[in-house]
Amino acid sequence: MSENRSFAAPTVVRLPRYTHADQEEILGNSDDPFGVASTGLTWLPKEEHFGIRQEDRLIAHAGLRRLPVAIGDAETEVVGVGGVAVAPGMQGRGLARLVVAAAVDHARTMGPHHALLFCRPPLVPLYQRLGWHPLDTDVVVEQPEGRLVTMPLRTMVTSLRDAARWPAGTVRLFSLPM
Repeated sequence: MSENRSFAAPTVVRLPRYTHADQEEILGNSDDPFGVASTGLTWLPKEEHFGIRQEDRLIAHAGLRRLPVAIGDAETEVVGVGGVAVAPGMQGRGLARLVVAAAVDHARTMGPHHALLFCRPPLVPLYQRLGWHPLDTDVVVEQPEGRLVTMPLRTMVTSLRDAARWPAGTVRLFSLPM
């Protein structure tokens, strides 16, 4: 006798917090869960968190943080998107699209005109399918002790306002990357 189960479509929820244990629930216990340890960078935690749960298990996450930035001579703010994670056994099911879209929808309410993220080169096509655009300029970020470094990962942006265009010019994040 076969059992008929009705599975609900994945739903993104706003998480009240996101801990290291939550990250391990999604990605397992790894020294380098995002594959960026070789950059040697220190990262900021995100402040707003969105996730997808399945059967009481967190299976996807995306985080946001508002950040000061200079583009050319103009100082402004962006919403940084980071900590995007989908459990290995759940990849390829559109969960990254869902959780990132929910995070970007919330980012539209935060004020800045653009969102920015950093990713490894193999992930660029995924983010392009989600409407993000790679920057063709270096991005300088801060590190501990006020050290400035050029971001070794690919920087991508998306507009949070219909008419917003990313300005030309060098980019400097006035903080650690997120």
